[in-house]
Amino acid sequence: MDNSLPPPPTLLPVLQKLKSAYIRWFEYYASIPKTHRYTLGDKIDSLLVETIEATATAGFLERSEKIPFIRLAIRKLDTVKILLLVLWETKSLDNKKYIALSEELNEVGRMLGGWYGQLKKQTSPGGKPSEK
Repeated sequence: MDNSLPPPPTLLPVLQKLKSAYIRWFEYYASIPKTHRYTLGDKIDSLLVETIEATATAGFLERSEKIPFIRLAIRKLDTVKILLLVLWETKSLDNKKYIALSEELNEVGRMLGGWYGQLKKQTSPGGKPSEK
């Protein structure tokens, strides 16, 4: 009997990066002072999970249905970035952690923005839809 685990599922690159950022966030969460851990910390955690959910949903939809979910993911990610800034400005997240997490989230933002732009171009009247 083979007791080896199945290989992990292949994720879209943007989901892989989001997962990585979430794991980093999860490591930092416990070090946030209690005054922010159960308020801003919980909100950031929820928003990151919702960003992953919206991005994963977009990955499984037809091209014409993806845009609203990508826009939702971008909005939620932007909110996470603002709340992280608040944590950093209130000294609840140190410089090193803020920079590391921000760099990952900024890359996710660029990836989502590129995906959104590509879809907008492909679905606009002048754009040429390509085969899926």
